Amino acid sequence: MIVSKLTLRNFRNHTYLELDFSKGLNIIVGDNAEGKTNIVEAIHFLSLARSFRTNESVDLISKSRQFATIEARVEQDTTKKEIRAVLTPSSKKITSNGKPVRRISELSSLINVIVFEPKDALMFNDSPLVRRNFIDVSLSKKSPLYLEALMSYEKLLKERNSLLKEDKVDLLQLEVVTKQIVDVSETIVKYRVAYVNEINNVLSKIVSTIKGEKEEAHLVYNPFVKCDSKFKEAALRAYARSQESDIKRKVTQVGIHREDISMMLNGEDVATHGSQGENRLVVIALKLSPYFLIEDKEERPVVVLDDVMSELDKAHQERLTTFLRKFEQVFITSTKTNVKNASIYEVKEHKVIRRNA
Repeated sequence: MIVSKLTLRNFRNHTYLELDFSKGLNIIVGDNAEGKTNIVEAIHFLSLARSFRTNESVDLISKSRQFATIEARVEQDTTKKEIRAVLTPSSKKITSNGKPVRRISELSSLINVIVFEPKDALMFNDSPLVRRNFIDVSLSKKSPLYLEALMSYEKLLKERNSLLKEDKVDLLQLEVVTKQIVDVSETIVKYRVAYVNEINNVLSKIVSTIKGEKEEAHLVYNPFVKCDSKFKEAALRAYARSQESDIKRKVTQVGIHREDISMMLNGEDVATHGSQGENRLVVIALKLSPYFLIEDKEERPVVVLDDVMSELDKAHQERLTTFLRKFEQVFITSTKTNVKNASIYEVKEHKVIRRNA
């Protein structure tokens, strides 16, 4: 899967921009605030119908403009898809070859993008929500059934919390909703356990390749109750133990929405024992790992790495660049570059000049 063409209108600081991209490494270089990250932001937007930098569509529209458009040609094997997003301050509409795309699961199968941005380096020092989001987004792209289960859970959780906020809680209704939550939770936990195991099968190799020495890295996921044949019974007991406190606090305090993952590097928790550099490298490896979990090479995602090189020394930059040549298509933003055999896009004064290095 590659993005061969991108056209932006009124997107961020680009009034009009049309770019042709190649397979392999595409380096977008320029000073800060010139708009290089805006280009990769637009590519990523098409995979999830949202930006990795803001939740507000209005932020993506050029000042004094009423709308913005993102158009991309995506090539996969022998097929070509023309994907178009139209953004207004209050809406976003996406089409593929002129037909409306109504589901995110459908969109991510049309164009799958994985992204690393500078703040991701703090993933294991950030809130559990950030780590859960990584798992949820990655898994939702891989499995529409997981996304469906997750959406059902969020709906049921909202319903349960609404019941808890009542002046007099309907205990019978609370029991019914709790059982429904437990049923869908079992599906979600099984998917999470399996996915973390899949990531762990490739993670150490990626970390070792980038770091330049043999490393042992693995994610640790601990479900809120043990994932075995007695999951439902254990989960119901967990909710029962928490019920009185839930009613008092008017919120659901146990469940998959409170779970967390941690990263172990050579037997130690990277959040408490890892250096800044080690945290950055393991997160880069983690973000890249879903690429290798897709067997069909034509369905493997486009990779976006925003300002990934700035905190790496020369040796790590070179090893990472060499490793990235294994990928079908990669976009890297940077303030400078010495990368050879890559397509270079120089962004200056809102214009982009392409050259090959």
